[in-house]
Amino acid sequence: MALLEWSEELSVNVREIDEQHRELLRMLNTLHQASLRQEADHVLRGLLGELMDYASYHFSTEERYMFLYNYSGFLHHVAEHEEFVHQVGQFQGDFDSGADGVPLEVMRFLSSWLLDHILKTDKSFGPHFNAPGLA
Repeated sequence: MALLEWSEELSVNVREIDEQHRELLRMLNTLHQASLRQEADHVLRGLLGELMDYASYHFSTEERYMFLYNYSGFLHHVAEHEEFVHQVGQFQGDFDSGADGVPLEVMRFLSSWLLDHILKTDKSFGPHFNAPGLA
């Protein structure tokens, strides 16, 4: 059972970005499934690095379009991306130092952040990108 399922409600109507959001949800659901199997610590070790790399790739895609299409919310959006990277980096440090409960904290953070960011912040740029023909 997935922690978060993709739905059209999450679509920003930009194919490339929607595909990347699906991948981020897949990573979260991989951690959730590992947690259910009591393997979260093992899976999290590799997943945090993968998540950092993929998030950087994804954020650069969004930021490239925001710059290209002169999106007015650019600076606010970039600040949210930077906060995400900072938080995941903290989780990585906590995990590496042996802190307890990190997988659960990561799942809570990712599920909350992804839903909030996609539904509130990312949804606002979809129509702006669609107007000149990006789909």
